[in-house]
Amino acid sequence: MKPALKPLAEQVIVITGASSGIGLVTARMAAARGAKVLLIARDEAALREAVQGIVAAGGTADAYAADIGDADTMRAAAAHANQRFGRIDTWVNDAGTAIYGKLVELPDDEHRQLFRTNYFGTVHGCLAAIPYLTASRGTLITVGSVASDMPSPIMGAYAASKHATRAYIDALRMELASDGVPIQVTLVKPSGIDTPIAQHAANHEPGEAQIPPPVYAPELVADAILFCATHAKRDITVGGAGRAQALFAAHFPKLFDRLAPLAATMFVDPKKDQPAPSNLFTTTDTGRVHSGEHPAARQTSLYTAAAKHSGLTTALVAIAAAGAGAFLYGRKDAA
Repeated sequence: MKPALKPLAEQVIVITGASSGIGLVTARMAAARGAKVLLIARDEAALREAVQGIVAAGGTADAYAADIGDADTMRAAAAHANQRFGRIDTWVNDAGTAIYGKLVELPDDEHRQLFRTNYFGTVHGCLAAIPYLTASRGTLITVGSVASDMPSPIMGAYAASKHATRAYIDALRMELASDGVPIQVTLVKPSGIDTPIAQHAANHEPGEAQIPPPVYAPELVADAILFCATHAKRDITVGGAGRAQALFAAHFPKLFDRLAPLAATMFVDPKKDQPAPSNLFTTTDTGRVHSGEHPAARQTSLYTAAAKHSGLTTALVAIAAAGAGAFLYGRKDAA
């Protein structure tokens, strides 16, 4: 059997990390398009507020407070979704956190917690969802990052967790296909997105953590996620800038090694203070989709629009990769 992806209005969708950022806007968008949605995050009060907003707008939603780093809790969340709505058609692993700082200076407990959330949270979500998605022949979507395609100075631990996540998802896809399990496995890789992730991050650099430009609107990621819920896609990158940077790193690694640390100066604004506390170990400042710092965030991406239709992206990628190289080289000259 093959996956059988339903129209969005007929789906039950589970989303982790749904109390803010990409997860929250995806939940709202899915419900607005007719899907039944279960929101998962640690902050129960924020989840209830999000559900109330969705229901008030005419949608159908429920919430389950869970720590994705706990496998038993994630299995319970999946069982709750199945009991509440009768099945699960699409599962979205979105929850994540970040650390800014040089690798040799990171506290061990923070490094481990980052992987507990970003990597093992994805593992736990996948394992909890697979039995139900097998029954529905549905879609397993994981929100990774373009950081999984290239090294990232100052955000090395975050990039490492996303590299591990990509490797896990790619291997899981192969194993499920080999075993004839009818689940579509998809990796969504956002570029820099205007969410509070930097403000929520644990930051060991002087100043406020930033999402370096160009920055895209989180609604673009939500739209890509829901596209993948109804169309069989192996992976998709949201934002042509991120894809271009990854290609530049792959084809010109030595030059990228020299230029990337210079461009990393954009990862921190020394004139601002980092909000505290971070969300690494606890919930904080939930309920927001946008950071509030990027009013000019890009609302469209020609590359991502083309990427939804295989075969249309080659020329765009070539042009964008050249642009990424010029951008990084410009940062070198400015340093």
